[in-house]
Amino acid sequence: MATIDDRQTETYRKPLTGADILVESLVRHGVEVIFAYPGGASMPMHQALTHQRDRIRTILPRHEQGGVFAAEGYARVTGKPGVVMATSGPGALNLVTGLADAKLDSLPLVAITGQVPTHVIGTDAFQETPMVEVCRAITKHHYLVQNAKDIARIVKEAFHIASTGRPGPVLIDVPKDIQNTIVQNPDYDVAMDLPGYHLPAAPSAEKIQAVLAAIKSSRKPIIYCGGGVIASNAAEELREFATKAGIPVAMTLQGLGSIPSEHYLSLDMLGMHGTVYANEAINDADLLLALGVRFDDRVTGKLSEFAKHGKIVHVDIDASEINKNKKAFIPVNSDVKSFLQAINPQMQKGEWREWHQQLDAWRAADPMTYDQRDDAIMPQYVIDQLSNIAKGEFIMSTGVGQHQMWAAQWTKFVHPRTWITSGGLGSMGFGLPAAMGAQAARPDALVVDIDGDGSFVMNIQELATLHCENLPVKMIVLNNQHLGMVVQWEDRFHAGNRAHTYLGPIDHPEAVGQGEGDLPEVTYPDFVTVAKGFGIAARQVRKKSEVIDALKEMIAYPGPYVLDILVPYQEHVLPMIPAGGTVRDIIKS
Repeated sequence: MATIDDRQTETYRKPLTGADILVESLVRHGVEVIFAYPGGASMPMHQALTHQRDRIRTILPRHEQGGVFAAEGYARVTGKPGVVMATSGPGALNLVTGLADAKLDSLPLVAITGQVPTHVIGTDAFQETPMVEVCRAITKHHYLVQNAKDIARIVKEAFHIASTGRPGPVLIDVPKDIQNTIVQNPDYDVAMDLPGYHLPAAPSAEKIQAVLAAIKSSRKPIIYCGGGVIASNAAEELREFATKAGIPVAMTLQGLGSIPSEHYLSLDMLGMHGTVYANEAINDADLLLALGVRFDDRVTGKLSEFAKHGKIVHVDIDASEINKNKKAFIPVNSDVKSFLQAINPQMQKGEWREWHQQLDAWRAADPMTYDQRDDAIMPQYVIDQLSNIAKGEFIMSTGVGQHQMWAAQWTKFVHPRTWITSGGLGSMGFGLPAAMGAQAARPDALVVDIDGDGSFVMNIQELATLHCENLPVKMIVLNNQHLGMVVQWEDRFHAGNRAHTYLGPIDHPEAVGQGEGDLPEVTYPDFVTVAKGFGIAARQVRKKSEVIDALKEMIAYPGPYVLDILVPYQEHVLPMIPAGGTVRDIIKS
């Protein structure tokens, strides 16, 4: 009887189709996992995947958006391109949000879509959508394959473009007839054809000396680091730089994990929901070492007032980001890792005693706190306790909303690439499938999705994937029966007028109240019942006294687990700098 290897060898003695070449190219680029949902225009590629099932794990998401978010989670954890596949038309269009999300958060993705046969493109054929045109502005690059002989080269280029420079998503749209075309003697090592694609050189010695001189003359320097530190795998170099120099570090949402949260130089997160002391430090600094950041509006607030007292050294691999929002005193178009490797051997500790004393005073005056109530479960308490139990040995994803900001504020990060969140696009429904992708990448890791009831339900169908693929993701739903962040803005800026932000039954408005006695007998939806319907273990928690036990039970459980925790909807994420505001406008209570 023939073995799988024998059958595979026999298959590849036959002439290869475009689909076979594409899948073989994926194997040769080290792809181990692909998230793929089949359809009529992608069937040949799925058939080819079955011939390589011992080399590539194909995970079937229950929605294409779940697949692309999972690919993002995989990419964030591994640093390698996540790969997703969908059919033409509605299948491909369901990837669009994820492609835009990956573009804004600089995550390497390769998205492969089936397309209608070439001879009917442009005729409004069944399930035809011009994906290259749709995705032109939300991908780093894109291809419509027109010749099966080009597939190996295109795949090679796609992985190179996605993972080098500023990472991003690349689309490969493959017509069905191209997938079925026979190709004799394919060349998998064909030269790439990228005349307009250039990567910046390492920073010059003159640039390094200029930065060293700026640091030496500074009295109040600060490091402002973002996702570029993570993307360039420069966390170790950043820690060395900060420690050698003695310069404090404030992180963006995507920069969390660059240095440990409890490092003595860490000011935690800055920006709209960052710490008061990080924002005060940025406001008062005379030198801003901006590493791998894009001066996003959620960080800067009123742009003209942001870091107005300080000179800016901006290090970024994407030249278009430098001087885009803030003028750089010293622009450095370079990979962050290359910059830090060049400057670290020459870096010496500065004399910042007065600056550190000022930072300590700000920390003491406005520490991060939350209400230690016993009559209700505060969402910050849940995350704080989870962080204490897990001690930094976890991977965390989130949905989008209040729970996302609380997770960023109250989780004690130790390692890079353990934090997966949708920052630039703010895509609800991101947390569960992103955790799914992370778990596929790191099967032995504790992977926890911190979610809200609104965000969780948007891709709840992926519970089926967790069950069928044996992915033991843990999910904590901070359930307040509302769209919490929008409610917070309603309370702060619209006199508390509820404009379709309550998620429960209309005959029981705002049911989740101040304390345990105000909680409804039944929440909507009943996540425990829903989870069990998907074959997932679940538990609901209503009392603060049960939280720690429930967290330990969830972590110890060998499979996927949903922990539905009821929290009050009146709680706000604080501190908060209103959109377009400054540190002087910060809301503390």
